This record gives sequence, structure tokens and C-alpha cells, in this order.
Amino acid sequence: MTTIASSVPVKRTAKSHKHEVDFSNLEFGKYISDHMLVADYKDKQWGEAAIMPYGELSMSPAILALHYGQAVFEGMKAYKMADGNISVFRMHKHLERFNISLSRMCMPAITEALFVQGIHALIETDQDWVPSTDGSSLYIRPHMFASEARLGVKVSDQYKFVIMTSPVGPYFTKPIRVKVEETYVRAAEGGTGFAKCAGNYGGAFYPTQLAREQGFDQVLWTDARDHQYIDESGAMNVMFVLDGKLITPKLTTAILNGVTRDSILTLAREMGIPCEERKISIADLEEGFANGKLTEAFGAGTAAVVSSIATINIHGKDFQLPAVHDGSLQMQIKKKLYAIRVGLEPDVHQWNYVILMK
Repeated sequence: MTTIASSVPVKRTAKSHKHEVDFSNLEFGKYISDHMLVADYKDKQWGEAAIMPYGELSMSPAILALHYGQAVFEGMKAYKMADGNISVFRMHKHLERFNISLSRMCMPAITEALFVQGIHALIETDQDWVPSTDGSSLYIRPHMFASEARLGVKVSDQYKFVIMTSPVGPYFTKPIRVKVEETYVRAAEGGTGFAKCAGNYGGAFYPTQLAREQGFDQVLWTDARDHQYIDESGAMNVMFVLDGKLITPKLTTAILNGVTRDSILTLAREMGIPCEERKISIADLEEGFANGKLTEAFGAGTAAVVSSIATINIHGKDFQLPAVHDGSLQMQIKKKLYAIRVGLEPDVHQWNYVILMK
């Protein structure tokens, strides 16, 4: 529970466009809420943040982010709770990961006060945008980019920090088909795979597009060296139920340290489910399908939450997983995670940052 009062100045929009949103049919990321928070970094310090109507930003085409890729973002969610208040899930964990990503990209850290109070004030301002239907939430997108206008390869001295929000429904509305990628690479160890920087996603578009043309929703990335071990999926970490154990790839510098991943592992262990974080080979999956011990596969991420995988294509061959049901491990964890977020179960880990609604 929070007692932090909002001290961020707010300039409200003259006309809300909330009436244009069909809250019963929320396409992920389609709608942006009325306001955004903006702060600028200059002369080695952050200026005052302000909330203003969502709209275009004025910038030079010479800003360094457009040429050399200094751009980092985060993603988290706010939920309407059963008591009418609003919870932001694991905000401090997201701040920690945001700053790790910023450090990797030679960008200045965001202070706790700027991050926490900024999100608090923005949600208070746009509280009517938080949906209340099952499976829906308010997606929060903090991002930062180099805003110094100057040609020449250098670390920027100026940055712009922006937070936007968007009411969203499920990222995937049905079980997905994935293809094990054995040609293209998302990230290599020692690179930026663990950072949530823009280039990781831009570089993944082409192989993902090829996979979609072949009828798949996502790819399963493999290690850059040998293409023998599973790293993660395009929009999420990946988890398997193999021989009764919940197994997920061990974190490396090529894999994003997912907040949902960490939350699921914590809950699963508390539920008495054996968990392993280790290398998972393509051969492990093939063997699991052959002997019937691979019973579930799913993605885990802020946007995707828990997304069931129905089909895994390995070496051009489709392998089908059993249909998900209420007793499936992934469904048990998904329900428990949701119940904690909306206040239906005790938040023993203090994961929820609760904003009291007046």
C-alpha cells in the first residue's frame, strides 16, 4: 500500500478521447490514454517531470537515437482491484530492470522518485482508462531515448523520458504456434539480449515475419553459437512442463530477465512444483514429445502474461501439445497471479504498488 502523494504538475487535455475506445474489444496497444509524462535530461541532471496531453513531440531528425540506437523501454501493467483501487504490478522490479538496460546502453539512470511518482501521478490522472473486465489491464510504457541533435557517433548528453499508458486486452487470444529458429539470431552472449533496448526488437522483425508467412505466431530463438539451445520467444520468456517439472532456460546475457518469469517461478515453488532453470536443448524437446513427458509449453511476459503454446515446429515438423485445461499447471499459476494482482489473494511478497482511489 502506498502513501506517496503525487507532486507532478499536470496539464489536462481539453477533450478526452476515451469515448472512442471500445473497452469490450481492446486490441493490444491500439489505444493510447489521454495523457503522458515527459522529463528531460540535460547538463547531467533530470529536469522537472510534467504530465501533459498525449500528442506529438517536437524533435530534430539529427537526434542521436535515430542514428545510433540509444533507446530503451519497459512494460508493466496496472489492474483495477476488487476494492476499486488500482495496483501496479512489481513497479520497483521493472525500475531495476529499466536501469540495468539503461546502463548497458550508456544512458543515465532514472531515479526512483521520478519513476514511481511519475507513474503514480499519470495513473491518477488517467484512472478512468484502467479497464475492469477480466483479462484486461492498463499497459504502462516508460521509455527513454537520446535526444541530443548532433551527427557523429557518440554517447548522447541529452535524453527524453516519456511514459504512456494504453488499455489492453490479452496479447494472444488463443494458443499459439511457434517455430524453432535455427538460422537467424536475436542475441548473442555478451551482447544486448538481456537489455530491453529498441534494436533487439527491430532486428527480430525479419525472421519473425518469415515465420508468420509460414503460419506461425512467434519464433523460439536458439543460442547464437550452435542453434542447439532454446533462449526465449519473440515477445516473452518460454517455459515447459517436462516430466512433471517446470523448466525454463537459465538466464544469460542473451536472455531478458522477465519480471513475469521471476513471478511464476516464485509462485510455482511455493505451490510445491519442482522448478529448474537450465539449458534446454532442441533434443530435449524432441525427446519430450517422443516419450510423452513434454506436456505443456507457454510464454511468460508482461504483455503476454501466460500464453499457451499449442504447436512447436522443430526442423520443419509440427509437434502438438495437449490442450490446456483448468488443471494445467500454466492455468493454475495464471489464475493465482491474476488473483494477487487484483487483490483476491494476499500479496505476501508486496508485489503490488497500490494507488488509493478517492
